[in-house]
Amino acid sequence: MRYFYLIFLLGIANSFAVETCSRVAVINYQEVLVDAGSSKKGEGLRFYLEKDQVAKELLDEYQEKNRPSAWSAGTSTLGSLMVLAGLTQTGDSDGIANRNTLLYGGGILVAITYLTSKTIQYNNEGILKQAVDQYNKRNRPQIFFSPYGDGNTAGFGVGLNQEF
Repeated sequence: MRYFYLIFLLGIANSFAVETCSRVAVINYQEVLVDAGSSKKGEGLRFYLEKDQVAKELLDEYQEKNRPSAWSAGTSTLGSLMVLAGLTQTGDSDGIANRNTLLYGGGILVAITYLTSKTIQYNNEGILKQAVDQYNKRNRPQIFFSPYGDGNTAGFGVGLNQEF
């Protein structure tokens, strides 16, 4: 069981290594930091996106949806407490307070919460891309930015390909 947790933690270590401030956009042949801080993702583009009302509204929506939610924090805390209770329990009791039930249930709850929040964040990046596209339709200078990265990340992934 301990090896499972160790492998799980090592598997997600790459996602913690990604820095928020590493994303850049190219405007007038200059690189501009997109993220000023972890709580204000996309703030580096605000100066340009404020020139277009639609792009500004989309940026505000993007930043609003990127805020941590109380649901995510609560379920992660509950899962962590369940794992901690399972680790500290010494007796073999039956029922819901069983050691394995607490360990597995807490671990699964933390994993589901993590995956849900990462999925929401990934899907939310489309709003930022839409804001940049709306700005580029009507304004100059053009912003060259892809929120999904350039594919130079380390790690592994699984993909499916279907050709017709």
